[in-house]
Amino acid sequence: MSDNPPDRLSVNPKSPHFDQEVLQRDVGIRFNGEERTNVEEYCVSEGWIRVAVGKTLDRKGNPLTLKVNGVVEPYYKAPAPSASSD
Repeated sequence: MSDNPPDRLSVNPKSPHFDQEVLQRDVGIRFNGEERTNVEEYCVSEGWIRVAVGKTLDRKGNPLTLKVNGVVEPYYKAPAPSASSD
């Protein structure tokens, strides 16, 4: 596994950009220089994040999200687990 998070990632299991292994490593997001904890999905190359709008849900029961443009900097909060070879 790479030490850099993917270009695009989602926390929604129904999304094609969902990756359980990456999310288990605890990905952090810096957006326009500010730490964000409410990011539902991000894309570095296109420069946007999706954030939940309060507790509002759409008609299918999913959180209502807002797409915000800016500088996206994903990072891993913990170092990659080292593979030990015995």
